[in-house]
Amino acid sequence: MVMPTVAVLAGGLSHERDVSLRSGRRLSAALREQGLTVEEWDTDASLLDRLRSDRPDAAVVALHGGQGENGSVQAVLEMLRVPYVGTSSRGCRRAWDKPTAKALLSSAGYATPDWIVLPHSTFRELGAQGVLDAIVDHLGLPLILKPDQGGSALGAQVVRDASELPAAMVGCFAYGDTVLAERLVEGVEVAVAVVERDGEPEALPAVEIVPESGVYDYTSRYTAGLTDFFAPARLPEESAKAVGELAVAAHRLLGLRDISRTDAIVTADGTVQFLEVNSSPGLTETSTVPMAIETSGASLGAVFADLVARAIRRSA
Repeated sequence: MVMPTVAVLAGGLSHERDVSLRSGRRLSAALREQGLTVEEWDTDASLLDRLRSDRPDAAVVALHGGQGENGSVQAVLEMLRVPYVGTSSRGCRRAWDKPTAKALLSSAGYATPDWIVLPHSTFRELGAQGVLDAIVDHLGLPLILKPDQGGSALGAQVVRDASELPAAMVGCFAYGDTVLAERLVEGVEVAVAVVERDGEPEALPAVEIVPESGVYDYTSRYTAGLTDFFAPARLPEESAKAVGELAVAAHRLLGLRDISRTDAIVTADGTVQFLEVNSSPGLTETSTVPMAIETSGASLGAVFADLVARAIRRSA
């Protein structure tokens, strides 16, 4: 039996390039253990020519941020009819925009922290201090500010006092032109991976996240030892079931495919609050998706080898 040749697309030019390269290396090693022929491709100006001249049997998008999650690379793969693992370009676009994802989940009846979205121009044209005061009046404190698009918690800032708001806003705008201000919800933070098996999305065991700093920021995510993870999460059975149902609902409502990760908070009263969803989740040594896969009794390589086979069958 001839094993398929797989191109793992990683790197790129986003702020999350280094994380993507780490995900790509780990995934490539895991797929090779399954007997697949794997090539690691960076996504640069040579990608189109390479896809045409050295066409793989399938691609796996291990890009984070920017073109890897906003649907751009997926659209290129679709135009060239290259089978790939992951969400379609349209689904990526919905998930990439955090306010859109929150609005869709909220409209479907799922809880999500109250929020407001404002572009940088609003602060410039209407006066920064007045807009900041209005945000606090509307949402209260504490808040979390984050770019409306992007991942790895880049630019995310927790604000517990109004005096911290101007600096936090400046830090947030360093990663995007529009800010999502969200009421900070306290509770048990979890990440829930969803994997499609036989065409049906299935929630894997939730992973509980306990950062030493109290905030699961970029440093806490990717520096070993700065965050404790519990897989499965230390949740009551009812809450564990609820976060799984939320993750599957997010996967379906946003039109995601193959694999995704939903982030949520379980509050003290048991309410599950949707935060965001990731269509191209991290696969590094400190990422939660590989932990969830292992906890489910599977292996990273086996899961993705199956997804590669599904992607090839879709194109047949």
